[in-house]
Amino acid sequence: MSSHINTTAEQQATATAFVSLGSNLPSKFGSCEATLRAAIRCLASLSRAAPVVSSLYLTQPIDCPPGTPDFVNAAVALEIPVGQSPQDLLANLLKLETEFGRQRGDLQNQPRSLDLDLITYGNHIVSEEFLILPHPRAGQRLFVLQPIAEIDATLVLPGQSRTVAQLLRQLSHSQAPLRRMEVTSTH
Repeated sequence: MSSHINTTAEQQATATAFVSLGSNLPSKFGSCEATLRAAIRCLASLSRAAPVVSSLYLTQPIDCPPGTPDFVNAAVALEIPVGQSPQDLLANLLKLETEFGRQRGDLQNQPRSLDLDLITYGNHIVSEEFLILPHPRAGQRLFVLQPIAEIDATLVLPGQSRTVAQLLRQLSHSQAPLRRMEVTSTH
């Protein structure tokens, strides 16, 4: 399934933001899969158009404490009004994580009910204490690249020269393959 994000005249007042979603603990919405579906519905309210959504993927944890459960991952493309800054969008994502029961602790990469990572926001390149765009590890993570490639394989992350599909091919030999769980919906 390869839906390409089209830029039309009506979308000129927006920036396309790609968000990576992950869950490996149940939430008040149910299983990890149900949690991601509920999060996608909430993310839709931040977008001027229906979000483009990847399939759900089952992913082995990377750089996590021993015994960490597998993740369910996905990606969405949102059309964000240009007047909203990447920092504003990040604040909304962090608020949503909290609403879904995410508790941040001292342990890095601990299990979580919902993880929302802002991967790109249009062509913005940002380097701040709490926000780096594009996400600094996006090009190294199969669980980020594969869902995004499903949405837009020709996307070039700002500051990169290779497409998401090219980065994905490079990684697919060095990381455990992802297992597609289902197709959620694309628009």
